[in-house]
Amino acid sequence: MAIIDDTYCEAFEGLCCQLMVTAQDQEFLYRAATSFTSLPSTVFGDAEGGIVRWLSEKETIDGRLGAIVQLWVTGTGKKATAKFYEQLGKRIRQGILIVPTTAVFNYYPSKTDMQFNMMNNVGHCGDGCEEIINKFGRNMISVPIMMGYDFLIEEELSYAKGVMGGNIWLFCDSVYSGIKVGREAVKIIAEIDNVCTTFDVCSAGSKLETNFPEIGPTTNHLYCPTLKERLPSGECKVPKGVNSIPEIVFNALAIDTIEKTMSNVIEGLINMEGLIKISAGNYGGKLGTYKIYLRELRLKESYFS
Repeated sequence: MAIIDDTYCEAFEGLCCQLMVTAQDQEFLYRAATSFTSLPSTVFGDAEGGIVRWLSEKETIDGRLGAIVQLWVTGTGKKATAKFYEQLGKRIRQGILIVPTTAVFNYYPSKTDMQFNMMNNVGHCGDGCEEIINKFGRNMISVPIMMGYDFLIEEELSYAKGVMGGNIWLFCDSVYSGIKVGREAVKIIAEIDNVCTTFDVCSAGSKLETNFPEIGPTTNHLYCPTLKERLPSGECKVPKGVNSIPEIVFNALAIDTIEKTMSNVIEGLINMEGLIKISAGNYGGKLGTYKIYLRELRLKESYFS
């Protein structure tokens, strides 16, 4: 059984929208969902997206295959909101509208007092030929396109403050174990509503301090197993026997969902072969609004010994 570090995960505020994307078949749906969420999964300070889960025809608004997706931007002020609206429009236009048979619906699970009207940054792709129609009991913008059907997007999409940067570090005995344990963590998260993994199994944990600020956060070299013999004595923080440390990063609409995700992942992985220790990433309290202590997740005390 793995042990758990007595540490905390540092998370921060962001803005989020949650959408339902549908299409006539799995190939088009996969292309649209992945294009919207990975244009790209980005460095800190930009927009990032993730897939919450896939939907069957019985679970969607229009009776077709679907996916629940999220888009996030760091911060909650006016500049962040303006960037969010711009990024949302760009990703829908270039990631979903251009994929045949797709439609987009608002799917934020609760009422919020913040909505984006999507006419200016998506609807006007119709060049004045677009129209607002009522369909599926919703006001939809119908955008004529050359494929021979209209692209449909709900006129107003809700957004609200959420929590970004929830994370778990998985200290494993080999790269093989790191991949296996990391993928299991992603599977566990896929069963939880209103949370997404923005990097899937992430191979590159980062840090604030960097010698190359022009490219953003750089590798957390103290935790790179391949640098064990290259770093000065006592500097490397990779424990003995650890040869792989994948990071699982996730965003959620609420702090209690972040906590639930961390708890579920830990409980689901704790006895996996090859997993030596579970920890979390933080920045010494310099970055995030939230500090989520692993000891406060209602886990068994024996896990920490």
